[in-house]
Amino acid sequence: MNVMNFQMLLGQQPDAAVTAAGGIAGAVFMLVWLALLVVVIAGLWKTFEKAGKPGWAALIPIYNMVILLEIAGKPIWWLLLYFIPFVNVVVHILVSLAVAENFGKDVLFGLGLSFLAFIFFPILGFGDAVYRPRSPAVGSGPAV
Repeated sequence: MNVMNFQMLLGQQPDAAVTAAGGIAGAVFMLVWLALLVVVIAGLWKTFEKAGKPGWAALIPIYNMVILLEIAGKPIWWLLLYFIPFVNVVVHILVSLAVAENFGKDVLFGLGLSFLAFIFFPILGFGDAVYRPRSPAVGSGPAV
């Protein structure tokens, strides 16, 4: 229970300084979060374009996972695994490792894509990495 809720419980008006400080802290947190979101979306957009996929797909929530699976060379049905608790974490790591491999990066970079996406997707998208897909997964779609 924070100070403001405790004061309200006692029937007291919260201090204006406490209210202002909370509002400022919330605004700063929101601005930092939005900046990180823009950085991740920009990195994902450029990564998609490097792989020959539409960059705008980074903005569409489920569709961007489908595109990421295609870039990773994984079957589309893996999308269902993203909705199973705990399994989704393992699948996300495997997909990130495959994306890193298809861009010529190592396992540590793939783990960075999984756990520090706001750093590693912009590096992948704006860096000099080239998309060279390995063999596609069996059952991932029709052969071209």
